[in-house]
Amino acid sequence: MSNGINIALIGASGVVGRKIISLLEKKNILINNFYPLGLSSVGEDISFNNEIFKIAKLSNFDCSKIDLAIFSAGSSVAREHAQDFVKQGVYVIDLSSEFRYEENIPLVIPEINPNALIEATGPILIANPNCSVSQLLIAIDPIHKKYKIDILNIATYQAVSGTGRNAVEELQNQIKDESIKPNIYPKKIAFNVIPQCDIFLENDFTKEEMKVAWETKKILDPNIAVQATCVRVPVVNGHSEAVFFRTSQEASKDKIIDLLSSSKGITVIDNPQNLDYPTPLEHANDTEEVYVGRIRSQLIKNENWVSMWIVADNVYGKGAALNAVQIIETLIENNKLC
Repeated sequence: MSNGINIALIGASGVVGRKIISLLEKKNILINNFYPLGLSSVGEDISFNNEIFKIAKLSNFDCSKIDLAIFSAGSSVAREHAQDFVKQGVYVIDLSSEFRYEENIPLVIPEINPNALIEATGPILIANPNCSVSQLLIAIDPIHKKYKIDILNIATYQAVSGTGRNAVEELQNQIKDESIKPNIYPKKIAFNVIPQCDIFLENDFTKEEMKVAWETKKILDPNIAVQATCVRVPVVNGHSEAVFFRTSQEASKDKIIDLLSSSKGITVIDNPQNLDYPTPLEHANDTEEVYVGRIRSQLIKNENWVSMWIVADNVYGKGAALNAVQIIETLIENNKLC
């Protein structure tokens, strides 16, 4: 497409919003007009492509000015405004969980299930997946396609940046002063791990754990049995995951390394003898790749099981901002934003 597009970004001043801006600049997506929108941040300055923009009020914005809107302002804002934008002829990408589980709204990772974007006959609402799910599915999708995963167990170790700027500040303040009581989390996060992300549901799983199961089934395969334990850890940025899954066909460690090494968006770091494996401190610093290491394959009671360790930047990378920008790129490549 030769012409540029017109974009609105709702939540431009937030942690993820600023990362989206950075990626839009980096990817050199041709943008004619950029409109940062907000509620509490109206009037603040936002820099984009070396220009300063004032954040405008979301509630009275004229949608006829834009082709696409990115909502990065939470579920309540998306619930109130996102569908109205679509009705007025605008493609919408929503990063909240508000629409992910609605049957008629696509939940998209472009490398895995781009068809909803390719086959769209007009403006639609597109849900961006949960940050933990995005990096998980990028890592296991090639394996599932070749060796068929039927049971998946995952433990996530989630950074405080996933909760937002206030959670990062709470961690940093508690490290400086151990007497500071928890406000964002149910227990102190500094020098601690909390086996709870989001609220508990009636089945004793947290909502975050059920998101992992629901979204894996919706995006990858409804027949995969998924069990998750989601843990908040005192790490500023970068989610990590310990994954254990059964395959219907035998998959050796070497074959999995070869497969993942040739897959888009994945970097394998797996040399335990040299202490080479991914960590959030080293590999989740405005990075786009999903990093995989600690790969092991074994027979357990004549069943094929694989273990892996996955790390990614949950804000800038595949977990949030990057996936949204890749959705835009896919829409452009398929001439949906003309």
